[in-house]
Amino acid sequence: MEVLSPLKNGMIEDWECFQAILDHTYGKHVKSEPGLHPVLMSEAPWNTRAKREKLTELMFEHYNIPAFFLCKTAVLTAFANGRSTGLVLDSGATHTTAIPVHDGYILQQGIVKSPLAGDFISMQCRELFQEMNIDIVPPYMIAAKPIRKRGRGGIKLRPPPPLTHQEFPSSLWVWHGEGWRSQEFRGDPSDPPSPSFSPQGLSGNTMLGVGHVVTTSIGMCDIDIRPGLYGSVIVTGGNTLLQGFTDRLNRELSQKTPPSMRLKLIASNSTMERRFSPWIGGSILASL
Repeated sequence: MEVLSPLKNGMIEDWECFQAILDHTYGKHVKSEPGLHPVLMSEAPWNTRAKREKLTELMFEHYNIPAFFLCKTAVLTAFANGRSTGLVLDSGATHTTAIPVHDGYILQQGIVKSPLAGDFISMQCRELFQEMNIDIVPPYMIAAKPIRKRGRGGIKLRPPPPLTHQEFPSSLWVWHGEGWRSQEFRGDPSDPPSPSFSPQGLSGNTMLGVGHVVTTSIGMCDIDIRPGLYGSVIVTGGNTLLQGFTDRLNRELSQKTPPSMRLKLIASNSTMERRFSPWIGGSILASL
């Protein structure tokens, strides 16, 4: 069995696969004729006119639906968080985007994308494990596990690894006042970096970090609507569930925000709401 995604870069690429998903949805889950229900679908803010027309043609001519509406994912995310104006920071698997929304409409000139997202961080961690000779086997690649009989098994202790003296390049000196002792703290170079926020440490990389993506997007919008964008920075996407992501983002944006602007981050504590905010916003909009 091969698992495929009909989407690429947030847009439909494999139309046969997408149609098979719709057939399965109507046949196994909705369990009713498609012509009985209107349909609302989300689309990427950079979706092309040709793909939008092809999707509309498919829904009307093949499924005979009575009504069809396409809405941008960032707008639905803003609605899910009770906002009609704000900056939607969406960081998922393939890309991180900052999308300004004003009165329920996307400001196309302010969209900023960066490929630094979940897949990139996973690749960095995988390379780190390979350098440390740590073999990671994903659960879906485990065909079977041997069943052991109950009982007390033998316990073997591995000998401790030999101690080696290492010098680390980075250190921090902390002085406890004049005449007191000083302490030196050193960092382990094997600790995984934060490429989403500081990609400059990666060789040959000129991509923007998360904080710069937000400030660049707001800076490309009209100066009159910037206070509303700084006051509603909506964080969404599965990659934002990494521990400390919102705290780090809040600290970096606080340093970059102009003194005349009021910064406010909006991030749901619920994992499901953070991952599926466009779906939640779509359900709210469709029920109106």
